[in-house]
Amino acid sequence: MVKNLKKHLYLLLLLSSISLCSQIDSLSQKNDSINIIALQEYNVKLAKVEQQRIADSIKKTELESQLSKLKTTDNLQKEELLKQLKSIKENEQKRIDSKKNQIDSLRKTAKGYPVIGVLKDTLFIVYSKIGASTPKERALNISRKIENLYEDDFLKVDSILVIKSENNFDIVYKEIILMSVSENDAIWYGKSMNELANSFKETIKEAIVKAKDENSLLKLLGRIGLVFLVIFIAWIILKLIEKGNTKLLLFIETNKDKWLKNLLYKDYVFLTAEQEIQVIYFILKIVRWFVYALLLYITLPIIFSIFPFSRDWADALFQLVWSPLKGVFISVFKYLPNLFTILVIYFVMKYVMRFVKYIFQEIEAEKLQISGFHADWAMPTHSIVKFLLYAFMFVLIFPYLPGSDSNIFKGVSVFIGVLFSLGSSSAIANMIAGLVITYMRPFKIGDRIKIGDISGDVIEKTLLVTRVKTIKNEIITIPNSAILNGNTTNYTNGAKETGLIIYSTVTIGYDVPWKKMHEVLIDAALRTEMILKEPKPFVLQTSLDDFYVSYQINAYTKEASKQALVYSNLHQNIQDVCNERGVEILSPHYRAARDGNMTTIPAD
Repeated sequence: MVKNLKKHLYLLLLLSSISLCSQIDSLSQKNDSINIIALQEYNVKLAKVEQQRIADSIKKTELESQLSKLKTTDNLQKEELLKQLKSIKENEQKRIDSKKNQIDSLRKTAKGYPVIGVLKDTLFIVYSKIGASTPKERALNISRKIENLYEDDFLKVDSILVIKSENNFDIVYKEIILMSVSENDAIWYGKSMNELANSFKETIKEAIVKAKDENSLLKLLGRIGLVFLVIFIAWIILKLIEKGNTKLLLFIETNKDKWLKNLLYKDYVFLTAEQEIQVIYFILKIVRWFVYALLLYITLPIIFSIFPFSRDWADALFQLVWSPLKGVFISVFKYLPNLFTILVIYFVMKYVMRFVKYIFQEIEAEKLQISGFHADWAMPTHSIVKFLLYAFMFVLIFPYLPGSDSNIFKGVSVFIGVLFSLGSSSAIANMIAGLVITYMRPFKIGDRIKIGDISGDVIEKTLLVTRVKTIKNEIITIPNSAILNGNTTNYTNGAKETGLIIYSTVTIGYDVPWKKMHEVLIDAALRTEMILKEPKPFVLQTSLDDFYVSYQINAYTKEASKQALVYSNLHQNIQDVCNERGVEILSPHYRAARDGNMTTIPAD
């Protein structure tokens, strides 16, 4: 009944650690496969040596039998037999020395298989095979037999004995052979077979006695009590942490107005006081969860160390956390030379880019002039060169990036490239059009232009789009590919040098002399602000229609961006001068006989 109670208690504790044990088992299997490879070559050689040993043993037995049958007078034959026995003994010594040398060289690389005790501790290591049993099979069989002895309630540990067999020393209990100690085992441990067998016997006896003592009901109840005590202490510490956190938050909330001010530089506010308090709360939250994790990480190993069968779990838990961190630290340390190379490349390219930018700034300021290269090309060309330099820097850095030679990294790079090429065809077309427009120089920032039905001032020009602001303050975005495929009218380009000609058509009846009409229109133009006196305005008669003549006034201005205002003032002045000179402006469909009708000229 006591035994069943102990088993049930063990089962409850083991349920919480199944996943951890599975990880340990998988690690053990991995080590087993490595050790099998390491010991395989030695076992092959050992089989050959063992065959030779058996042959020598048989030969030695035969010679000793022949020697015992000889008479005292057969000295010559006796001497020959003794010589052969001496040779066999020397061969045996050489064989043992060869085994030692092989084992010494193998000991540096190979690891044996542990014999596990009842408390899941390692009792000793098995390195060599016996007969058809591999070292791993021997270790498992010995561990299983020790477990069976522990389960025997009537076990008498003093009955575990060492008995010499033909070529081995056996550790037995009654009729059960727990294990056999061979010559190879003795060589591995550097002892005689008898000494090693007695050493293993004492180790097995001590392990069984210790396990029975450790797993007694009284100790089990005491350990369960310790578990609850550790959990209770951890719970108290957790409550103290929560209480301290609450008081700290209250203290900060009370004094935040004294301590916290807006973090600013000149007129720019980096962080407001409210944002600062949120940052402090976030940091405290991170620290609090870190303390919780640390408390849990300390508590679990303490609980695991209370029970003998779970003491190795503490080390395993530590390794689960430490191994990834250790791997990160080692990887970072190994990566430092590559990181240094990347930094050198970055700083060299950084100063190259600064030098290139300085050259293009000098070109833009027209301090450095290159034949055929316009100043307004400087910064767009600098952007292209900078992009190419960044691409070149990335090509230099890429081989030094962690994981750059992995298939996953390459696959992701190809995938991103395919997505970019499939989804950015129109964007690339606009970028190429933007480059072409830059070097075509159809307009620049601030120019008054007309693209299709859109007229306005250029306020932004990028590789993808051009933005135009109309006279109604409308911001219109035009793709560069549309600009490249259409016609662009630039009103500003030649206005500052030769002047932009603005023009308007007026229809006047045939009763008004054309010379008089020329004078009227020229006078109206000269009265208009922002119209140049030189070159002088001029009039063109564009058509002779059925009822009127079309007169077109042409005048020069340098204010291309104020065309709407210039046209409005010009039309006002045309009306005023025509009124002053008694000239009627006829609409295209105006038909009236002069039979006393009122004139179209305003009375004032």
